[in-house]
Amino acid sequence: MGQQQLLLIVLGLIIVAVAIAFSISLFRQAAIDSKRDLIMNENNSLGNLAIQYYKKAKNMGGGGNSFIGWTLPSDMQTTASGTHVATVYSDSVVIIGTGNEVVTGTDSVKARTTVFPNSMTTVIIN
Repeated sequence: MGQQQLLLIVLGLIIVAVAIAFSISLFRQAAIDSKRDLIMNENNSLGNLAIQYYKKAKNMGGGGNSFIGWTLPSDMQTTASGTHVATVYSDSVVIIGTGNEVVTGTDSVKARTTVFPNSMTTVIIN
């Protein structure tokens, strides 16, 4: 009887260890997905601001059908989710958001949003 009980205890410990490892993995992936969603939402908000600037007349503080002159708001360059950098062209803006959640090694969560006068496209980099 002693060996059988010891074997059951060891088997139970192995099952618990595997369940804990699996739970940690699931929690980590959920944290990464959540951070990626936050970065993408912030990129989209910034993209909407860029489109507003593009469509606003120059005499009202806008770009007058150009993105030239638009800059990231200072409070959105670094947020609790990560950092954002924008490259402005006359007909588009490219916003790259880098999260502070590391995916693998030194690769952080990253998304690129390309803003056009009437649309936006977002691509997940990491």
